[in-house]
Amino acid sequence: MTYRFDLSESISHIGKDAWNAVAGTSNPFIRYEFLESLETSGAVSTATGWQPQHLRLYKDDTCIALVPMYLKQHSYGEYVFDWAWADAYQRHGVSYYPKLLTAIPFSPVSGPKIASNVPLEEILPVLAQIFKQLCHEKHLSSWHGLFLDNNQHTLLENAGFLSRLGSQYHWFNRDYQNFDHFLESFTSRKRKTVKRERRKVAEQNVTIHRFEGAEINESLLNTFYHCYQLTYAKRGRQGYLNQDFFERLIKTMPEQLVLFAAEYKSEFVATALCFKDEKTLYGRYWGCLEEFDSLHFETCFYTGIDYCIQHSLQHFDPGAQGEHKIQRGFEPIETWSSHYIAEPGFLRAIDQFVQEESKLVRTQMSELSEGLPFKK
Repeated sequence: MTYRFDLSESISHIGKDAWNAVAGTSNPFIRYEFLESLETSGAVSTATGWQPQHLRLYKDDTCIALVPMYLKQHSYGEYVFDWAWADAYQRHGVSYYPKLLTAIPFSPVSGPKIASNVPLEEILPVLAQIFKQLCHEKHLSSWHGLFLDNNQHTLLENAGFLSRLGSQYHWFNRDYQNFDHFLESFTSRKRKTVKRERRKVAEQNVTIHRFEGAEINESLLNTFYHCYQLTYAKRGRQGYLNQDFFERLIKTMPEQLVLFAAEYKSEFVATALCFKDEKTLYGRYWGCLEEFDSLHFETCFYTGIDYCIQHSLQHFDPGAQGEHKIQRGFEPIETWSSHYIAEPGFLRAIDQFVQEESKLVRTQMSELSEGLPFKK
């Protein structure tokens, strides 16, 4: 039994059928159509600092695993922040970039980042050695796997990689029959707050509509994209993703897209684009043309919870950050990344850093949990 691997500078060199034969199409972020749209639209490229280096692992002559991987010249669009590590390298006259990254670009979504049709226990030690080999052969500072599922990060930890703890706020469906049933789990005061926020949206004569799959037409997409970019423009920035990327998604994987749109005076004034699979709704891209009281909470949180309950989805990942989600029923959850640091001196310092950081994250998660709205 012989293992070998190769690297591809474009996912198109691997091809849709070959990629999805291993990765499947259930998870929207690791399927071929999503990753290929990033590359073909130009959002991911050498010019943007995301040079594809997708890895195929073979056993004998059969491809048994795929790893979406990128050579990075910066740390933008990752959501696991290592700028301080890069600064430390620079202060010591050592280059931190380029580095090798396994992640879904611009998508802080936990889940499988290594696709395999054989048991992970068999191949993770092999892949760990390959990641190390690539770092040394290509003179890279490090390899990073971001937002890994628990099994993948644990297996890499067993192979000697560092594990870094983070947190997000997710909603879980405990067999709720409807939104009011969900609110019955709240304390009276917190329940009234949510009802008041939802009522404010209706009182402003704003109506939320839901569009799925082929219902997301060109006109809706144009409105969504305008909202998306305007949200970044308010902060003096531009969104990472261009309109071509989104146009490709609605053509190639419409069955996994859900768009919530807020209507006011016969015009859509806010949108939230989500992805879904068999168990989870993923809230990803929000934007608005006008400001309305509580509209963000309604469009991005409450309508998504409603959707999950109606469609028996077990989990709602509304995106990164946002402690305000806690009082609306989103619970702190652990997120994990794995890291290989090639230079022993920096490895020791970063290991100490992540251990201390983990203590702080766990303390913060415990404190935030005290603010959950549920009855004791």
